[in-house]
Amino acid sequence: MCEGIVAQESKEKIESYTTVRPVIGNTIEAAKIYGEAISEYTAELYIKTNFDIESRNILFRLIPMFFKPKRGVNQYIAESYSDLHYTAPNIYDQKVKAATGTIPRFGAPKGLTLEYFHINIYGSTLLYDKLISPLAANAKKYYEFSLDSVFYDENDIVHYKVSYEPKKSSFQLVSGEMVISSSNWTVRSLTFYGRSEFFIFNNKIEMGELGSDKELLPVCYNAHIYMNFLGNKVDGNYYVNLDYETIETETKKIKESKYDLSKSYKFSTDTCSYSTDQDIFNKFRPIELSEEEKNIYTQYSQDSAKLDKSKVKKNRTFWGDFGDLLISSNTFRSEQFGNVKFSPLLNPFMLSFSGTNGLSYKQTIKYNHLFNGDRLLRIVPKMGYNFKQREFYWSVNSSLEYWPQKRGSIRLDLGKGNPLYASAALKEFSDTPDSIFDIKKFDLEYYKNYYVNLYHSIEITNGLTVEVGLVSHRRKPVSKNKSEKPNIDLPVSRNSEDVEEEIEEKINKTYISCGPRVMLSWTPGQYYYMNGKRKINLHGNYPTIIFDYERGIKGFMNSTGGYEKLELEVQQYIPLSLMKSVSYRLGGGKFTNQDQLFFVDFARFTKHNLPIGWKDEIGGVFQLLDGRWYNSSRHYIRGHVTYESPFLFLRHLTKESRFVLNERLYLNVLGMKHLNPYVEMGYGIGTHIFDLGLFLSSTNWKDFKFGFEITFELFSR
Repeated sequence: MCEGIVAQESKEKIESYTTVRPVIGNTIEAAKIYGEAISEYTAELYIKTNFDIESRNILFRLIPMFFKPKRGVNQYIAESYSDLHYTAPNIYDQKVKAATGTIPRFGAPKGLTLEYFHINIYGSTLLYDKLISPLAANAKKYYEFSLDSVFYDENDIVHYKVSYEPKKSSFQLVSGEMVISSSNWTVRSLTFYGRSEFFIFNNKIEMGELGSDKELLPVCYNAHIYMNFLGNKVDGNYYVNLDYETIETETKKIKESKYDLSKSYKFSTDTCSYSTDQDIFNKFRPIELSEEEKNIYTQYSQDSAKLDKSKVKKNRTFWGDFGDLLISSNTFRSEQFGNVKFSPLLNPFMLSFSGTNGLSYKQTIKYNHLFNGDRLLRIVPKMGYNFKQREFYWSVNSSLEYWPQKRGSIRLDLGKGNPLYASAALKEFSDTPDSIFDIKKFDLEYYKNYYVNLYHSIEITNGLTVEVGLVSHRRKPVSKNKSEKPNIDLPVSRNSEDVEEEIEEKINKTYISCGPRVMLSWTPGQYYYMNGKRKINLHGNYPTIIFDYERGIKGFMNSTGGYEKLELEVQQYIPLSLMKSVSYRLGGGKFTNQDQLFFVDFARFTKHNLPIGWKDEIGGVFQLLDGRWYNSSRHYIRGHVTYESPFLFLRHLTKESRFVLNERLYLNVLGMKHLNPYVEMGYGIGTHIFDLGLFLSSTNWKDFKFGFEITFELFSR
């Protein structure tokens, strides 16, 4: 197992080392340098995992990071051997070379577990920015430190054992201890433990030998994770060993574009050398298996042999598979046909609720097929039902990436959009003074909205994408009760039969629009990497600018009207220090050159009856705005700003604030005809289970309204 520091107490020499303040102060200052000292390394990574399922029920299958256990089997083991490549500041490429174990479909540890082994202990955060490190520059603001003991190692170098506790109760703060060397203020070992709503974790990290080239790097991890989710209890233990091959302490001068990070990203599995042979791990294991672990392998082999000889009843297999579809996340893979992935059908965490939109349910299915040359076919059907509007919404988005190096693709989108009313209502809106205007009092004729869009997009240079295509809509009046007649003004002198015929023609009238659309998207300084031949865009340090132009041509492909639409948008996500961030979105649009009846249907300013926020499914959109406003004006200008921080108000108010991962402030502003302006201010919290936003809106600095939005986020963080 991990070897700790061999030390002996020396009571004669500890007189001058009795206060923690200079010790932790020097260590935090040194961490600012050590955190950036290693620019790159490669290592052989061995991971061993043990699971003991203490209890489980039908809800166990809702936990996406866990496997489907076998009936009557509660103990599992898995091992993996990988090549690990690290590139500063925080890029890890893990290429699995071999994996074995008794866990069904086991490959490399994913998601939750990797966070505990990809750690720069001198960084300001732990676990991919989920925890505030006790070595962060402002750690004294969040932690209390205590000097537990002072001792000398075998080389007579003074070491300090320091413990730390959070000042406030929060899932983003941890407790633990560290051993610090006085020779250069490096950390020799670090232990941190904490919890979330369902997990308790304890992680111990041993660093390389003092004075060696790996003294700033971890060589061994021991992690213990205990989960208790609605009666499902799992005890997990992880042992990790790193054997370093190369270590770079200076930043390399790369001849390629500074935005190309391909050197740091590769496939996570080496399919050419991937092995699942249990015997091969005899040469990979840095330590021998315990007798209990060997028994797990032996029992697994015996059970597998019995299973091959037995016959499973077909009806049990059917109902078992059917149950998986209802309550488990499923991925079906085929080398010939690609893979299909979808969430459980009976999943309460696919629901959202707000005072404006009511209760909504959504489901997404993803189909992917990778062809030769890294060409990729994607088909993504989405379905949802809004219970308040009693509307079923659906869409199918498909794309074929035929030129992956230039992100060249052909996309076909079709689906059912929002019901909307025609431009005939705009004249009545315009004639109504702002002082008495109330959109709720208008009797609006709504139309069903179906669309089929075909696009071609290509990135002509890094960060600049051009998309051209055809957009088409088919809009038909929403059917009404036969006893009701729409409010249509016709001359009284007309023959009653002619009037009835014209009314029926109006009711049954279908409006078609079709025309070209051009969209330009530019992100200056776009970082990316090449995954084989496919270019994958990451982030940029500058805003993304989007220009959207659409022209409907009367008579083109049976179009019944013409119009011209322009939209411009600027958006950016700006990470700040220590898990804080600011997001903003500014934009505007205008309809011009309208010919006869048309529909005000902006592409970037539209009502979403299913949750489709920006970063957290709440920010970046209007939460309390009445849906009738989206089609009420030929022009609009809007802005959204979201500020996110782990600690704003709640940590000072209540003990239960530890459940809150982050707090958010929202500001949404809209200007258009009769809204001068419309303003929403909001406050939100994010937890492991849900996101909640509370909003207060104002129309023209009056007519105040309060509302909220809640979306479920379990296991998605």
